[in-house]
Amino acid sequence: MIGFNKPYMTGKELWNIAVAHSNSHLAGDGDFTKQCQGWLEQRTGCRKALLTHSCTAALEMAAILVDIQPGDEVILPSFTFVSTANAFVLRGGVPVFVDIRPDTLNLDETKIEAAITARTRAIVPVHYGGVGCEMDVIMAIAGRHGILVIEDAAQGIMSTYRCRPLGSIGHLGTFSFHETKNIISGEGGALLINDPALAERAEIVREKGTNRSQFFRGQVDKYTWVDIGSSYLPGEIIAAFLWAQMEEADAITARRLALWDRYHAAFEPLERAGRARRPIISDGCRHNAHLYYLLLRDLADRTAFIEAMNQADINCVFHYVPLHSSPRGLQVGRAAGELPVTSDLADRLVRLPLWLGLEEQQGRVIEAVGRVLQE
Repeated sequence: MIGFNKPYMTGKELWNIAVAHSNSHLAGDGDFTKQCQGWLEQRTGCRKALLTHSCTAALEMAAILVDIQPGDEVILPSFTFVSTANAFVLRGGVPVFVDIRPDTLNLDETKIEAAITARTRAIVPVHYGGVGCEMDVIMAIAGRHGILVIEDAAQGIMSTYRCRPLGSIGHLGTFSFHETKNIISGEGGALLINDPALAERAEIVREKGTNRSQFFRGQVDKYTWVDIGSSYLPGEIIAAFLWAQMEEADAITARRLALWDRYHAAFEPLERAGRARRPIISDGCRHNAHLYYLLLRDLADRTAFIEAMNQADINCVFHYVPLHSSPRGLQVGRAAGELPVTSDLADRLVRLPLWLGLEEQQGRVIEAVGRVLQE
């Protein structure tokens, strides 16, 4: 069986973990954590980067930092992972689901302004597949209405929008280092703080609502409880693993792009024949080859395709069930009008295996896709 995903190891992870162990510092904010945060700050240009134990945790911190109160509305796509909405619902926020673009599957920036009300507090663009949303337009809308922007760049590390790293454009940005992502630590994430007014409080929220970070820097003579917060730090073992990945981030991205490009070239005839649609990358965006998908003709076609590929011992999967149609989404959120693109494309999208080490077997995947879609 060719699996959908296989976590990639650089070969230095266990060495780094041994070093962390020998340093006798296994809690958060050790040397490896600082190295990872410094790498993120240098690579993205953000004001401050803070490692978290997941991207979900980073989004929850963002919800606190933008001061979501019960009844406040947050605009986001329905075609996303549940954490994008859950982080704000936990604070009493109301997710307002907006349709996606048919080309990139990103939040449709032309539909945002009509969804804004007096209760709108934030916009959360999700960079699907590491392809940037139209951030210039989104930031302009947010500026006109006094709304904060939180980039869900869970899939977007090493991607750029108009030469700016994803996650560094909004007021806040979030990354994921889950084992299904490009740069991994098993579980893990990061919060990027781009608005300097939020930097000091972000440290406090991450440290259980205390000013502990200021104490360790000698800025206060003792630390105490000063705000709400929780324990959002990853342990040093996680950071040690992640640092091995960050050191190889450019090479990892180059290899993933080669796999993505091979798929894209191979499936051009299928697209011309009307059998499937390939991903579209917006002008001005440099993606990171996080995933490769095909859009088939309808749900029945996709179901048959996945079954046929499984029979060929190749695991292909669909993606999100739209949140606006989910049981909890119907209870706590609302859709900003009809979401026809979301409903249509969610039923037709299928993702193909894409992981480092697939190179020798990718031809088998390409052959099977062509055979199944020509039948």
